[in-house]
Parts: sequence; structure tokens; C-alpha cells
Amino acid sequence: MKSISIHGIDGETEKALKQRAKDEAKSVNKIVKELIAKSLGVGSRNSVKDNRAEFADLCGAWTKEEADRFLESIDDLEVIDQGDWR
Repeated sequence: MKSISIHGIDGETEKALKQRAKDEAKSVNKIVKELIAKSLGVGSRNSVKDNRAEFADLCGAWTKEEADRFLESIDDLEVIDQGDWR
């Protein structure tokens, strides 16, 4: 496999790369390779981090209790009033 050197990386990018590597318990080199592959649309989909968990709070990932409470609060919407359809 070839090696590529990237020069002139700014401090903010370096910090973000190191933080991401730490968060994912991976080397900076592995993070950079995954980001390049993802941005180019190449490589195995399994090698790219699944970001869905980061957005779970925005995607309806409720606990059973929360879902039950919501469904109970909209019970009256399940009732069809025939008078409304005349």
C-alpha cells in the first residue's frame, strides 16, 4: 500500500482528527483513511463509522415508557366520528 504525506494541516483540523481518533479508540491514520474513503465513495461501507447513534435523540429513539405515554396521549385520534364524514 502506498503512503501519502499531507503537509500544512491547520491546528483546528489536527485537533479534530485527534479528538475523533480518541473518541473512536482508533489511530489518527485510520481515521484519516476512513474519512478519505468516505469522501471519495470508495472502500467497504463497514470501514466507515455509523453515525446514526449520534442523531438518535432526533430520530424518535424513545424508551418503551416514552412511546407508551405518547400513544396513550393520542388515543382520542384513533376514534372516528361518523358525524365528521357527512
